[in-house]
Amino acid sequence: MERTFWAPFAASVCAALITSLGIGVIRRYADWATRNSPYFACFAAGVLITVSFLHIVPKSLSLSPQAPLYLLGGYLFMHLFNRFVTAFVCDRPATKDYAIGLVPMLGIGIHSFIDGVIYTVTFSVSVFTGTLAAIGMVLHEFPEGIFTYVLLLKGGLSDRRALLGSFVAAALTTPLGMLASYPIVSRIDPAALAALLATSAGALIYVGASHLLPTAEREPQRYSLVALAAGIALAAGIVGMHD
Repeated sequence: MERTFWAPFAASVCAALITSLGIGVIRRYADWATRNSPYFACFAAGVLITVSFLHIVPKSLSLSPQAPLYLLGGYLFMHLFNRFVTAFVCDRPATKDYAIGLVPMLGIGIHSFIDGVIYTVTFSVSVFTGTLAAIGMVLHEFPEGIFTYVLLLKGGLSDRRALLGSFVAAALTTPLGMLASYPIVSRIDPAALAALLATSAGALIYVGASHLLPTAEREPQRYSLVALAAGIALAAGIVGMHD
């Protein structure tokens, strides 16, 4: 097992920067960001789904016979967490008092914190595994930054508060998740690491197939399938060259 600190840290910081870029673009070029964010979502989904099925899932299966259970657990955890966010964030009345509350930022912040943990886990297995996961994860941060900023604006926050809140919740929490999980992940045994890897694979499959693609389909674009195919082709090509 390759143990490294700087690679997952760099990936998490890059993710935070891409999220911040999404926030900045939606503030300055709202029409362009809204029009093109489905393409980023589709491309990222193609990368995440392909990397998970062609590399991370087989890798976790080779490390632990219980990997399928953890794979299912990771997927269900993300599904239930998303149901919580939908019920208590997206479907709640957008009153000023509620918007100033912690629930929207908490839901998005936990999601981004988990992203940071996934960076730590995948890079702890190998730099190649971490890099593959990071490609898709980093790309999905751009539309996430846009979504977070818009959500807080629609909730009644001022532009400045929405900017600060979206940065803290969607961007800053990712490197914090990586830093918080590294001391634990770097010291665990291979069996536990295999379980975490399988759990991470389930989470990645959920993010790509059940979160990014439906989000993009709600705002269909003419070349969204092309973006999805490009993400699949890129990831499959990288995995094929390595294997």
